[in-house]
Amino acid sequence: FLAGRVCARAALQRLEGLSFIPAIGEDRAPVWPAHIAGSITHSTGRAAAIVANKSHWRGLGMDLENLLNADRAERLASEILNPPELQRMAAGPREQMALLITLTFSVKESLFKALYPIVEKRFYFEHAEVLEWRESGEVRLRLLTDLSSEWRNGTELDAQFGVKDGQLLSLVSIKA
Repeated sequence: FLAGRVCARAALQRLEGLSFIPAIGEDRAPVWPAHIAGSITHSTGRAAAIVANKSHWRGLGMDLENLLNADRAERLASEILNPPELQRMAAGPREQMALLITLTFSVKESLFKALYPIVEKRFYFEHAEVLEWRESGEVRLRLLTDLSSEWRNGTELDAQFGVKDGQLLSLVSIKA
């Protein structure tokens, strides 16, 4: 947690020369300067932050997860994936199951982090769907609920991900 805040301060310093550590809001989300979009993440041994001026990026969501092992992934699948995602996973190669479940969890977390500051409305795993993903790091998501007049059921977004040293990093970025 602390390392994530240190990363956020360093990112703000590089972006705008700000010496600022985001506070924790009542909703537990980081409180960024009004003109900044940002995201913080941390997992075993790593932390990261990403920031941008809102004139370029309205929302940024980043999440780092340890890759699930096959047993744990199978136990968590029905909590993270919706029925169409479960069907697609069942039709795919079994050796990719843990990666796909970790990826789905992570990109939905990143989606939440990117959109929540914009819509100011909570949503959960069942309110988004991973439509497709490529091993090259691209993911396509779709909202399954109305979050605002702009962010409606059926809206599709792109995400990115990468895997290194047993961890998966995902990013959802929403242009201004």
